[in-house]
Amino acid sequence: MAKASDIVVRCLESEGVKYVFGIPGEENLSLLESLRESPIRLVLTRHEQSAGFMAATYGRLTGRAGVSLSTLGPGATNLATAGAYAYLGGMPMLMITGQKPIKNPRQGRFQIIDVCSMMDPITKYTHQLASADNIPSRMREAFRLAEEEKPGAVHLELPEDIAAEQTDSIPIPRSLNRWPLAEHSAIDAAVAKLRKARSPILVIGAGASRKMAARALKQLIDKTGIPFVTTQLGKGVVDERHPRFVGNAALSTGDFVHRAFESADLIVNVGHDLSEKPPFLMVRGSTEVIHIDYRSAEADALYFPQLEVTGDIADAVLRIGDALNNTVQWDFTRLLAIREANEVQIAEGADDDRYPLYPQRLVADVRRAMPSEGIVALDNGIYKIWFARNYKAHKPNTVLLDNALATMGAGLPSAMAAHLVYPDRPVIAVCGDGGFMMNSQELETALRLGMHITVIILRDDGYGMIRCKQTRMGYAEFAVGYGNPDFVKYAEAYGASGYRVESAGALLPLLEHCVKTPGVHVIDCPVDYGENDRILNDELRARSLAV
Repeated sequence: MAKASDIVVRCLESEGVKYVFGIPGEENLSLLESLRESPIRLVLTRHEQSAGFMAATYGRLTGRAGVSLSTLGPGATNLATAGAYAYLGGMPMLMITGQKPIKNPRQGRFQIIDVCSMMDPITKYTHQLASADNIPSRMREAFRLAEEEKPGAVHLELPEDIAAEQTDSIPIPRSLNRWPLAEHSAIDAAVAKLRKARSPILVIGAGASRKMAARALKQLIDKTGIPFVTTQLGKGVVDERHPRFVGNAALSTGDFVHRAFESADLIVNVGHDLSEKPPFLMVRGSTEVIHIDYRSAEADALYFPQLEVTGDIADAVLRIGDALNNTVQWDFTRLLAIREANEVQIAEGADDDRYPLYPQRLVADVRRAMPSEGIVALDNGIYKIWFARNYKAHKPNTVLLDNALATMGAGLPSAMAAHLVYPDRPVIAVCGDGGFMMNSQELETALRLGMHITVIILRDDGYGMIRCKQTRMGYAEFAVGYGNPDFVKYAEAYGASGYRVESAGALLPLLEHCVKTPGVHVIDCPVDYGENDRILNDELRARSLAV
């Protein structure tokens, strides 16, 4: 016989869990004691939301469910945003929350909310553990669902009295699993459409990075010469320095990539689903779309592919590539002209000397400072668009951004999780001043854990994306400005190294110093978003239409 909380931990060990991210509470102390005697490392954070973001990013990078822990009530509500972040973003994560005793409650409704009902719409699975004997099956089911396509968040509630029960149950081992392969008829139909096409284009989304279909996609592109576009969550699946990379779908409309979609007569959409902002919009009679993914396409008024190839992405892409021979006659002259025009536009701002820094220069200098395997973790703000379209990712999952829930506050915790997974790679978190201050307390966590990360705070003293939108809509600027602490002193108060960028030319050497020098580095970088609206909404549209 063993205590139920010990069985929970043994189940975690059986699933290969290395870290649990979270905060203790009275209702999870039994589980905490069981973890204390386990080789699993508890990463104590300063806020449950950060713990969830770290667990979700761990899942995103490894394909194995990250685990986060909180107490009941307010601890669980603090986890909810991270749960939605993982659920929409396709990141496997298990949330474990505590609860008061359910068989003999003694504190009325104190701190008690229906956590499972709260978690239901933002998870793939939520369950209250009401019997110690059922723990192994519920744990295995939770991990199965978290990691199965499309991956996402799951939740288990462990009441205090159930955690203390005795049981003779044991963990259920993981089973070997292979995703089903696409039907031959679907592969044949896709090949037939591609052979008939004049100028097809490939779109690579997040699903292509989760099961590492990069090799198959690159092989297809190299063999056929088909140009490709990445979504924000698909950056780096294929090296974006490739001569057939047209661009990233950072904007909803009006960019060079949208001109490319208009010029193509067939779109092959690989690993994209509607949780991410659509890279193109469909209307009746528009360009036909082949949908290649692990799951069938969700019915939507703006996305209704004419052909679906459902099954393992890498296998499907390889089979399609093998079936296409050298007799296929495609003309990519137009698409490659659009690519070249986009390349010219991107290069123009790379050496802009204006100060405060313009985002084009910022993005270029971060790319110059980072090796191919270096990881950039982005918070959410207007700069995310600039990084999506101007920063060329060389490898999968080296640009961590969120284009699903698109929540602020995740940049720093995501960078910390990336460091835990890849301790030998340089990691940079890029945060707006608004997003950074939402979870800035995790600097203490990073220092306590001896991490080597660099945090760039893009300071414009306001919610820049909202300010830009107000300008675009003709509204007066309102409720977007705020004050900031002295970020250099703020960093130093935690024990981190603080720096302030004083000129455009000062950023790159500072980044190079931080990347090679162990420790936690915080850079206060003033930015000027004054031309965002003109460039992103007017100039790009005009220049792309002129191609």
